[in-house]
Amino acid sequence: MMTLILSLETSSPVCSIALHRDGQLLSQTELRLEKSHSSHLSLLIQQLLDNTSTTLQELAAVAVSDGPGSYTGLRIGGAAAKGLCYALDIPLIAIGTLPAMARQVAAYTPPAEDLLLCPMLDARRMEVYSALYAPDGREVLAPAPLILDSETLAEQLAHHRLLFFGNGAAKFAPLVDSANAGFLTDVEPSAVAVGALAYEAFLRQDFRDVAYYEPFYLKEVHTTTPKAK
Repeated sequence: MMTLILSLETSSPVCSIALHRDGQLLSQTELRLEKSHSSHLSLLIQQLLDNTSTTLQELAAVAVSDGPGSYTGLRIGGAAAKGLCYALDIPLIAIGTLPAMARQVAAYTPPAEDLLLCPMLDARRMEVYSALYAPDGREVLAPAPLILDSETLAEQLAHHRLLFFGNGAAKFAPLVDSANAGFLTDVEPSAVAVGALAYEAFLRQDFRDVAYYEPFYLKEVHTTTPKAK
């Protein structure tokens, strides 16, 4: 029996969705439009299903990018995934944004024993959400918020080649003075990598509780009350 998984990636300004069958990509689509997730996500899903002659009832699971990332984006993706899973009575799979980005880059990066992959997502000011992964996906340093300065990841850079990417990496580049540091540009979170990892999670039956699932924000959500005019 084939396994169709719909994957949603809304942790960044890019709204990305993908459909995989037994771990193989069938179709993907992305919309690079600021603050468009809430108004376009459902339409993009329907268009993708129509383009692949697939129906919601054929889905075996829905996967969502778990975070960290944009609070609003993660809430939108999580709510959409939970709604679909509840309505269709299928499992919910949550995939970390940072390991998915590492998987994405590892797919076209020649493996090397001393190489570590370092996704960085902008967390405003001089802070990023980051982690370290070996090219085979093994977690070396758990996801955490990092304050960027000239000493950030200095110990790791002294012993490994680190490849930095993501929308937070550009802030780090001017602070690094190491021949072991490399930087990739234009790497955004993608539902394609989420879907690849989601199939592996599906085989392990690594599912989330649809009723109680919340994204991995990494930092507490801070809200403010608008000032009265």
